[in-house]
Amino acid sequence: MPLDEIDEHRFPCPNCGANLRYAPGADHLSCDHCGYEEALDNAGAPEPIREIALVDGLEGPDQTEYEETRVTACNSCGAQIELGDDTHSTECPFCASPVVTTTNRHIKPRAVLPFQLAEPEAHSAMNTWLGRLWFAPSGLQEYARKGRKMQGVYVPFWTFDADTKTRYTGKRGTVYTETRTVRRGGKTQTEVVRKVRWRAVSGRVARFFDDVLVLASSALPGRFTEALPPWDLSGLEPYSVDYLAGFRAEAYTIDVKAGLQKARTIMDNQIARDIRFDIGGDRQQITSANTEVSDVTFKHILLPVWVAAYKYRGTSYRFVVNGQTGRVQGERPWSVWKIAAAAFVAAVWLGAMGYMIAMMEG
Repeated sequence: MPLDEIDEHRFPCPNCGANLRYAPGADHLSCDHCGYEEALDNAGAPEPIREIALVDGLEGPDQTEYEETRVTACNSCGAQIELGDDTHSTECPFCASPVVTTTNRHIKPRAVLPFQLAEPEAHSAMNTWLGRLWFAPSGLQEYARKGRKMQGVYVPFWTFDADTKTRYTGKRGTVYTETRTVRRGGKTQTEVVRKVRWRAVSGRVARFFDDVLVLASSALPGRFTEALPPWDLSGLEPYSVDYLAGFRAEAYTIDVKAGLQKARTIMDNQIARDIRFDIGGDRQQITSANTEVSDVTFKHILLPVWVAAYKYRGTSYRFVVNGQTGRVQGERPWSVWKIAAAAFVAAVWLGAMGYMIAMMEG
């Protein structure tokens, strides 16, 4: 069954029986066949998005926090994509490899950032990006013009909140200059030398971290996901399966504990910047930093990504589009023939220029 014919989250239209889809940027489901529209279940005053205490996440939230779903497991990139009950086989939207069906028990999402870009808008953004690539194979440009539809996937993330207080010791450096006389080559010269005067310092910084974002999947390379932000998390909505109508949802493969380790790295880097700012001066050295972390909470959220996978000479190349902002990132093949032709033209041009210069000098 072709990937673009599968709707993993199906909502039948009461008028014609076709599948309803969430309309990106809207507050309703719509039927592409008859035009029927249906308001979202959570339209109106939404419930607050509740965080989960870290201790519950590490020891195991109570059963109400979990759900069990059928998923496809990709042996190539590790993605796990949720399936509907009537779907038995498909291919991975991240790398176009065959997948197998399994089951997965995981923490329920707390919130979802709904798609704001419809597929034609995402496809247009991808085409513009592909059109700017130098030395891309002609087949890639053809794919950009006639390629099949992109797949809308909700990608799993963790967010972490934490209150931190850090005591530090270090050194503050003040840059000053000295003038000295030196002899070089039998001549006396004056030069200015920059030096740093250090003094010991200590202090305390505090920061509350809100919604430190950590990718909970290993399906996409880091260079993709790191280039997709910024995400405006103020647009998060309490989780409702309605937002998934017509889209896919990837199950997380990085658990809470591993996600927290990544979040702590992000926090520690920010705390180091805070310390350097607090030390002041022209240069800073941090010799120790002891951080107390408290009130740690987390939540599982889904963020919108449009995905396309293109195969060129047996290798899969992936393109992703931020479903909120339209920011594009991806892999690209190189055309050996185009590079060789460009190198040949450059060599001919340089040779001609060299000949003209030689003639002029002669």
